[in-house]
Amino acid sequence: MKKLIVLLLVTGAMTLGFSTISFAQDAEETQTEEQAPAEAPAQQEVVTDMGEEESVMDEERSFHQVVKEQFIAGGWQFMSLVLACLILGLAIAIERIITLNLATTNTKKLLARVDEALSRDGVEGAKEVCKNTRGPVASIFTQGLLRMSEGVEMVEKSIISYGSVEMGRLEKGLVWISLFISIAPMLGFMGTVIGMIGAFDAIAAANDINPALVADGIKVALLTTVGGLIVAVILQLFYNYCVTKIDSLVNQMEDASISLVDLLVKHNLSK
Repeated sequence: MKKLIVLLLVTGAMTLGFSTISFAQDAEETQTEEQAPAEAPAQQEVVTDMGEEESVMDEERSFHQVVKEQFIAGGWQFMSLVLACLILGLAIAIERIITLNLATTNTKKLLARVDEALSRDGVEGAKEVCKNTRGPVASIFTQGLLRMSEGVEMVEKSIISYGSVEMGRLEKGLVWISLFISIAPMLGFMGTVIGMIGAFDAIAAANDINPALVADGIKVALLTTVGGLIVAVILQLFYNYCVTKIDSLVNQMEDASISLVDLLVKHNLSK
């Protein structure tokens, strides 16, 4: 599982690097086109025709192209940080989802197998069944069975103590997802504030309040905020799913632990 998250992080980092380079190149090409000199009048008609064709093509732009343009317009420096939060947060969330799904155990089937093993082979047979079963519930059963010779009270204490350890393992990594959920909007707001400062500097340099200049500056500044909020919403959905899954697993562990103690009392093996 560690190899999986490392692979996801490396892939995300490479994707972020290539996207940043591409966006920077596009920004430089755009600036070069804006600084190109005007062409001769004889070529203006051809340019006009090409402009009409490009306008038609612009109407058919793909979603990827639109996102790419807005990414560049919002300032690739801050937008790259927001994108990094999204990639890292998704990598951790996907790793957690896979781990939690693998940790899910059919508790009814496990209890039936433990009951059968206790009837047929005693404690040692039940231990083997739990050791060969994947998931936190089986691990808790194993810890309880190891203390069974000390009495039912020690079994219950062992189950409760080790249950806290398993719950901590299930919650591993969620703090990082929560961190990225908080950081992404903050980075967006920071980019917005810096963009607004740049817009006011442009107004002061022009010594005139130009509505078009102010509107363009505010639009560019707000794009970083939009990006940060989108990242936070996406990661929040994954975070809530992980929390819900963990709550379900914890409830399974508690119910199964009570059932295990009942089985031990039933077979008179807790003494």
